[in-house]
Amino acid sequence: MPIVVQLDIMLARRKVKSKDLAEHVGITEANMSLLKQGKVKGVRFDTLEKICTYLDCQPADLLVYATDPQSGVK
Repeated sequence: MPIVVQLDIMLARRKVKSKDLAEHVGITEANMSLLKQGKVKGVRFDTLEKICTYLDCQPADLLVYATDPQSGVK
């Protein structure tokens, strides 16, 4: 799929632990890990909103459309 999840990059930029974000959003650490790896088929808008609020970012900072999903480049 050409949508690449860059949540791990934003977590590193903000110096936030996945565990803390998962707790704030209200999802398990396991589900946060799957989301970070891009192994989910979808994400609820309210979950995305909570992530963006906590990380002070936009959805486009987390989700990138790439024609080559392996490289993450358009």
